[in-house]
Amino acid sequence: MFGHVMLGTNDLDTSMVFYDETMPVLGYTRVETGDGYAQYGRPEDVGTGLNCLFVGLPLDRKPASPGNGVNIALLAQTRQQVIDFHGIALQHGGQDEGGPGLRDVHPSFFAAYVRDPAGNKLVIVCHH
Repeated sequence: MFGHVMLGTNDLDTSMVFYDETMPVLGYTRVETGDGYAQYGRPEDVGTGLNCLFVGLPLDRKPASPGNGVNIALLAQTRQQVIDFHGIALQHGGQDEGGPGLRDVHPSFFAAYVRDPAGNKLVIVCHH
């Protein structure tokens, strides 16, 4: 359903440190850095517009702000990845919004919630 997600930030350097440290837990790295943005994903997806997470300065040059009620779910293959992502996120400027654990969504919904340094809410979830 989705090709990519773009998250706004007012401090790209701080956001890149956060995502450079957390995304490898899920098997992704920074694959491209441009003027005002960083792209995370797999090298084979660069240029396809698929499976990409972008973090960047807003194109309209107005301040970035997180959306109220918006969250981005990042898929983990294991529950340990959820736990590791959450811990690394907190070490690199993330804010805890709900520690790793089972949630009342379905019997295998194991998730953690964090905000990145720009205030964007992330859900790291394993459905296994």
